[in-house]
Amino acid sequence: MSETRIRVADHIKHNPGVHFNELVRALDLAPGQVQHHVRRLLSDETVHRTEYYGRTHYYPPEFDEWERGALALVRRETSRDILGHLIEHSEARPDDVAEEIGVARSTLEWHLNHLTERDVVRKERDLHNRVTLVLTHPNRTTKLLDDVSPSLPARFVDRFDRLLDALIDG
Repeated sequence: MSETRIRVADHIKHNPGVHFNELVRALDLAPGQVQHHVRRLLSDETVHRTEYYGRTHYYPPEFDEWERGALALVRRETSRDILGHLIEHSEARPDDVAEEIGVARSTLEWHLNHLTERDVVRKERDLHNRVTLVLTHPNRTTKLLDDVSPSLPARFVDRFDRLLDALIDG
């Protein structure tokens, strides 16, 4: 296996769910060069490819269908923020999540539709038809978030730093 192909395979192994453009940028290679090596890795089943929501993502072969779909979503910052909030609070109302992560309710719903479609988040309704968001697989989701850079703990530290900066400057 060539040195470049090993670099591509290693990057996918250490960044499961990486999409094609991100792979090209991270490796600083020409798109055609990455495409060639990815094709070879796919043919010998060293790497798997799945398309989600307009992006092609690459994974090591040990990731199952649920993990692949969840990781594709976790690679989107807003989805990561939603999941981080649910991990921290175990369940939450959509309005609270939207306010906490600073997105419009319509943006939150766009991401929630995909998260529920991939069985990462579940919408539970009470007797008054109010929605509460709950992680479907909290332990698996937490592990997947740890696989995506930056790690969730690092992001919480960043948020805490931003909060302190705002308090000091304000």
